[in-house]
Amino acid sequence: MAVNEQIVLLCKELQLPSLANAYHELSNRAAKENWKYSEYLYEALKSEAEGKAERSKATLTKMAGFPTIKTLEQFDFDFTVGVNRRQIEELSSMEFVKRKENIILLGQSGVGKTHLAIALAYQAVQKRIKARFVTASDLIMQMSQAKKEKRYDAFLRQAVLAPALLVIDEIGYFPMSKEDAHHFFQVISRRYERGSTIVTSNLVFSQWSGIFANDKVVTTAILDRLLHHSHVINILGDSYRLKEKKEEEMNGSDLYEFEPKKSKK
Repeated sequence: MAVNEQIVLLCKELQLPSLANAYHELSNRAAKENWKYSEYLYEALKSEAEGKAERSKATLTKMAGFPTIKTLEQFDFDFTVGVNRRQIEELSSMEFVKRKENIILLGQSGVGKTHLAIALAYQAVQKRIKARFVTASDLIMQMSQAKKEKRYDAFLRQAVLAPALLVIDEIGYFPMSKEDAHHFFQVISRRYERGSTIVTSNLVFSQWSGIFANDKVVTTAILDRLLHHSHVINILGDSYRLKEKKEEEMNGSDLYEFEPKKSKK
């Protein structure tokens, strides 16, 4: 068996796929540039480490359950009011995750709350931090189903406590029953000072009691834990989606207005 084949087999046995793909090119470079053995070894190990990091990020991105990928570079800071670019850039360092702090994004529909939440969680994944995205309605539905199937504690361990960063989107878009409110309290209570949570809501805090079956005790307990170590960002401004729709309509009307008239024969 040729040496190249043996190297590929050994890489497969040792689970070094990136090295299997890169070793031949690195060998040619080493010969042309007269690398020392240690230099070649370093470059070979670096290629495998970089490949492993990319595979890890791809896996974490898939596991996070993002409905779509949004980045901070895509966010229009000039369009919104209340979003401090410097604060968001500081949060993107993920130090808040290390400190087990929360982020609460408030604002009307379409102002960019979900975009920011996904972008920050995606940034966490790029730093190989385990994150999960879920809407409030899906989370409650999954918890109710887990309770019926007698796997409630297992669900809390795997889906609620395991991610270092949990994003819960769209709190307040539907009212919860008392049992639903209890489920949500379990999530916030279990993660309190154990993990970071990003939540988005279209309602100000004074309206949150209406979300949780008008149970002021549960609402206070949830807010107390969420707000204790938190960054509250109140986003003002018009809807992105309405802005884009208006731009589309304007572009369409412009095209119609300046469309050349067909000549009569």
